[in-house]
Amino acid sequence: MIDWESLRYFAALARAGTLLGAARALGVEHATVARRVAGLEEQMGVKLVDRRGRRIVLTPEGERVAGMAERMGLEAQAVERVGLAAGATLAGEVRISAPPTLAAAMLPAALVDLRLRHPDIGITIVGETRYASLDRREADVAVRMTKPEQGNFVISKLGDVAFGLYATADYLATTPEEKRTFIAYDETMASAPQSIRLAEAADGRKVALRATTLEFQLAAARAGGGIAMLPNFMLAGVDDLVEAMPQPQPLMRELWLVVHADIRNVPIIRVVMEALKSISWSG
Repeated sequence: MIDWESLRYFAALARAGTLLGAARALGVEHATVARRVAGLEEQMGVKLVDRRGRRIVLTPEGERVAGMAERMGLEAQAVERVGLAAGATLAGEVRISAPPTLAAAMLPAALVDLRLRHPDIGITIVGETRYASLDRREADVAVRMTKPEQGNFVISKLGDVAFGLYATADYLATTPEEKRTFIAYDETMASAPQSIRLAEAADGRKVALRATTLEFQLAAARAGGGIAMLPNFMLAGVDDLVEAMPQPQPLMRELWLVVHADIRNVPIIRVVMEALKSISWSG
C-alpha cells in the first residue's frame, strides 16, 4: 500500500524542483524529503526522479505520479475547506500571505488590534516573495499586488501603493545626472512594473546595486548608494531621502485581497478579512 505521506513529500519536490525548496515548503530538513522520496521509489519499484546537480528532474513515470499526487492533494485540501466552512467559532489559526516588506509595514497594528478583540484567533504571516497557494492551504487569505486571473477566489481591492524614485539630497547634490547610479531588484523581478519604470528612468545609466529585498534597497539609498524605486509605505519616518526624479504620473500598484470562495463566509476568515480591509493601504 502506498505511503500517502511520502507521496505528499514527492508532490512538494515536483513543485519545487529542488530538495531544499521542497524542504522549505514542508518545514522539514532536505534529508527528510530525500529519504521519503527514495522510500516511495522503493515501495513502487519505479524511478521517479533524476538528480542533475542541485536540481531534480522527473522521469516520465515521475511526471505521471506527480500529476496524480497534485490532484489528490488539491482534493484533500478541498475536504479540509468543507470542514473549515462548517466551523462557526471565532477561534483557530489563520495564515495570511503577503509580500514581506508590505506585511511588516502595514499589518502589525491591525492584527494586534484583532487579537485584542478575539484572543482565540492565532495569525501566521506567510511573508514570502513567491505567492503562497490558497488551493493547497499554504495560506487562507492573501494580499497580492497582482490580481489572480484564474481560480475559485473571491477578490476585492484594498487600495493602491505609489512608488517613487528616491535618494539622499547629498547624493543628488554631489553626483552629476549622467553619473548617477541606481538601486534595483535582481533579475528575478525584472518583469515587475516597478523594475520596468526604474529601467526607463535609468535610461542606460548603471544599476550599481541589486537586491531581492526592498529593505536593502532602502538602506542602500539612505547610505548614499544611488537612486531607488521605493513604495510610499516604506517612507514613514524616513526624513533623509528626497524625491530624486519627480514623475508626471507616479507608478501605482493595486493591492488585492484574495480568499478561496469555499471559506469566504467562515466567521474566523471574515473577521480577518475585515481587519485587513480596515487598514489605510493608500496612505
